[in-house]
Amino acid sequence: MSERPTLFGTQRMPQWVWKGVAVFWLGYLIAVRADSFVDRLYGLFILLLVSLFLSLAIEPGVNRLARRGWRRGTATAVILVGVLLAFLVFVIAVGALVGQQVADLLGNSEKYVNRTVSFLNDTFGTHINADKVIISINDENGAVQRFIKSQQGKVVDLSVAALGLLVQGLSVMLFTFYMVADGPKLRRSICSRLNPERQRRVLDTWELAIEKTGGYLYSRALLAGLSSLFHWIVLQSIGTPAPVALALWVGVVSQFLPVVGTYLAGALPVLVTFIDSPTKALAVLIAVLIYQQLENYLFLPRITARTMDLHPAVAFGSAIGGAAVLGAVGAVLAIPGAAMVQALLSNTGERHEVIETDLTTIVPRRRRHARRAARHQHPTAGADDEALVSPTDVSPTDVSPTDVSPTDVSPTDVSPTDVSPTDVSPTDVSPTDVSPTDVSPTDVPIDDVPIDDGSDGNP
Repeated sequence: MSERPTLFGTQRMPQWVWKGVAVFWLGYLIAVRADSFVDRLYGLFILLLVSLFLSLAIEPGVNRLARRGWRRGTATAVILVGVLLAFLVFVIAVGALVGQQVADLLGNSEKYVNRTVSFLNDTFGTHINADKVIISINDENGAVQRFIKSQQGKVVDLSVAALGLLVQGLSVMLFTFYMVADGPKLRRSICSRLNPERQRRVLDTWELAIEKTGGYLYSRALLAGLSSLFHWIVLQSIGTPAPVALALWVGVVSQFLPVVGTYLAGALPVLVTFIDSPTKALAVLIAVLIYQQLENYLFLPRITARTMDLHPAVAFGSAIGGAAVLGAVGAVLAIPGAAMVQALLSNTGERHEVIETDLTTIVPRRRRHARRAARHQHPTAGADDEALVSPTDVSPTDVSPTDVSPTDVSPTDVSPTDVSPTDVSPTDVSPTDVSPTDVSPTDVPIDDVPIDDGSDGNP
């Protein structure tokens, strides 16, 4: 049987080509379906990720209560109810603040417009007519009224979105409860399929994740409490409307929303106070900046050193990467994840001694009073030893016998040319200062030794 001629001759197409084409199209169809499948389960993936983060965060508290005799289910429920109540207090306080400010702004819009226009005209020398601004705001065909009417139709959408968030929050609480309450059973089920060495690795990694995530949450909660207390005192003393709600907003948002949280947290109290008084708004802005410095240099190093040691550049980069991948949820979860990865990497691999050069030398940080003392002792501290002290810098009155101890001087520090016969008097040496081993026969010439002939004191 002769082979059929083809475009490339009489050779037939290899059989693997058809199989390759079939595998390619089959893989393509599976990838398309998998992509659609992943898109539909994306919300569930986010819920599970948030639940895992929350379960790792409350695990230390549940373990502590369980060691005191509590059932794990009861301890988990108590802690979750506490977290839920704290979240509801924050949402209700901020929601009440927003509603109060919107109602006040709409009811006293003319007063606020006149006050703002007067401030702009007096401060910046502008010539804005307040009456024209009020007329443009009240005009039904104006931009302000059109915007208000356009937002009225979104009330239903906002209610549906709020209901969806409530359902998602309850789902997270349910997943978290089962992950923590049945945590030992889950870990035993996983470890039962692994050999002892891998079991130890899995449990060590799990414990490290609990430590870092819990440390992150507790440190942020403590910092949020300090921030809320400080800003509440400032806002209450200044007379800002709703000081408790604004203080909670600043404390929570600045700590749990990375990168931009500080700016968003400080903008709201400044804006609310600016509507009432620009001078008070300036005072609030200064207070926010002062607290940021106190937190960065006083509170944050001491708290995070005990909970989660993470370099600021690593935290910043991980927050940006997490936000790019998963949005606001990724920005929050990326920081404890980065701390866990950093801790895992620090415990793996072989370490070697580092060569000491200018590129690897780490100068220890000194406290402020130590730096001041160093500058007070000598203005050129840190220069070469030869350049620090010259013979004219020290006089005999600058040194007292109590400034030098016997351990400060070694035999190699003094040479025979440094001491002259006039430097030592008979009263400077006692019989206990010299031992028989300190003098050899060659140290004393024969002419220097007196000879006692037995007479009455005359040599």
